[in-house]
Amino acid sequence: MNLIDSPAWRALAAHAEAIRPQHLRELFADNPARFEQLSLSHDGLLLDFSKQRINPETLSLLHTFAEAANINDWKQKMLAGAPINHTENRAVRHMDLRAGAQAPDEVKAVLARMRDFCENIHSGKWRGFSGERITDIVNIGIGGSDLGPRMATHALAARQQPDINVHFIANVDGADIAPLLARLNPRTTLFIVASKTFTTLETLTNARSARAWLLATAGNEAAVARHFVAISSNGELTRQFGIAAENVFEFWDWVGGRFSLWSAIGLSLALAIGWRPFEQLLAGAQAMDHHFINAPAHTNLPLTLALLSLWNTDFLGASTAAMLPYSQSLSLLPAYLQQLEMESNGKQTDRDGDSVGAPTSPILWGEAGTNGQHSFYQLFHQGGRCIPCDFIALRESDFPLPGHHICLLANCLAQSAALAFGQTLDEVRAASVPETLAPYKIFPGNQPSTTLILPSLTPYTLGQLLALFEHKVFCLGILWNINSFDQWGVELGKQLANQLTPLLAGTGDASAFDASTRGLIAALRG
Repeated sequence: MNLIDSPAWRALAAHAEAIRPQHLRELFADNPARFEQLSLSHDGLLLDFSKQRINPETLSLLHTFAEAANINDWKQKMLAGAPINHTENRAVRHMDLRAGAQAPDEVKAVLARMRDFCENIHSGKWRGFSGERITDIVNIGIGGSDLGPRMATHALAARQQPDINVHFIANVDGADIAPLLARLNPRTTLFIVASKTFTTLETLTNARSARAWLLATAGNEAAVARHFVAISSNGELTRQFGIAAENVFEFWDWVGGRFSLWSAIGLSLALAIGWRPFEQLLAGAQAMDHHFINAPAHTNLPLTLALLSLWNTDFLGASTAAMLPYSQSLSLLPAYLQQLEMESNGKQTDRDGDSVGAPTSPILWGEAGTNGQHSFYQLFHQGGRCIPCDFIALRESDFPLPGHHICLLANCLAQSAALAFGQTLDEVRAASVPETLAPYKIFPGNQPSTTLILPSLTPYTLGQLLALFEHKVFCLGILWNINSFDQWGVELGKQLANQLTPLLAGTGDASAFDASTRGLIAALRG
């Protein structure tokens, strides 16, 4: 049965029609205990979803739908190693990467090698071709091999290791790598090339440029082994590149790229913050795993976030969702979550090969507060669209300066309140606003939002946060009956790019392409 034909879906649709006219002002006025009833606390985290356009009946119906989708059964399938990524016949085992003492031996072995490598770099035991210690690390990857470690390294900048600078290169545009190389010293720079197959076009193009840059100074191919390590499963291609076998860190086909921060993909992060803090990141994620697997539905944070996203997307008609961290350290989180959510759930074919029949992943976007307030919040307040917002705030600042954090938190709370409750014409007039300006000062409100408060930004709480969103994605995939762990929509563009590369270089026949593409090729070739 298609999900939109199920009794649980129809019940939600009927309920949505009844609740849609209600304003958040009314919902709060009718229930003085709304915050207590519609917020959850767990392991230091507070999730307030009382400003969502729901009531207790909405939650009850959403949980009924989740039960019908058999989320608990799918959890057990994932834990048992069943190939729930059915289109690629792969298990989904990223939780094994942070399972601590219960982790598979192969995971423990890679983590031990990562630990030893970090210690060698930090202690100065590892030296470059000239005998100098390493001062700069450059991670070369793209997608999941870049977004996760880049975001986490930025998030934990307050815990940066001394005398080590970590940089990230992803875009194949030369403007990404060239300015960085111009600032670095090849004698003290180490490159991490992150590509599972070691064939990723963008990554290998950048890696070859970095290799040529190194050899222009070193003059000896043997230097590559002192300045390059790889995160890959392709030992033959890494060997051909010049990377020693002992400096290749494996990861596995049961780890999707966007779920891979916890694997060797996190090596650049571990080098940035140190091994012990990296272990704390894993511990925070593991703690959230235990909560997700064991907590009942009504207190389960990832499931709650998933149900709210489903409600807003499919029953309130929201096509986008904003991620608004009131932490500059988390400013890269929206970009990370874009891949996590949209690459996972941006699909319209269900597990049975049929159409889902309803919109799936919203378009995710956002910016750190307070910057966004002076950019796009105007649209939130008076643009006439339903745009659910997720606010994230820290109780304690990671960079405490007098007056800064209180101002930041005040703005966060002010925006969530203004979006929810707005400002009526009577309130405008009561403020003695001139009548000619009164229509422009009305704020409709009724914009749904959640607020997630972390006690502070540490490796442990960051691990909690990221695992929370990973499990949200899993739940949404089950609710929509889609496979969250493949990404076939990415493949066609890669194939076409491989065909177009020689054409742009001036070789080959472009006749198989459409008139527009042929015209653009001609224009670009001059």
